[in-house]
Amino acid sequence: MAGPTKINWLHLSTIVAVAILVGTEMVGASWAAGWALGGLLQLDPSISRGLEVIFGLSGFVLLYFFMRTAIRHEPIKN
Repeated sequence: MAGPTKINWLHLSTIVAVAILVGTEMVGASWAAGWALGGLLQLDPSISRGLEVIFGLSGFVLLYFFMRTAIRHEPIKN
């Protein structure tokens, strides 16, 4: 039986930094895409806000899948 696993702090700090950087870009870009699409099509403000929310949530979903893959390639525990 293996002993308790230790946290690799270097990998953890890398994962946290990537989550902040990629998360900001992915969610921000998707939110801005909803805003731009609403403005480009001259939609009602409530519909435009709805697009922003939908695109923003899709950015969070994409971030989840990205982080899941990043943790698989950069394991936190030894």
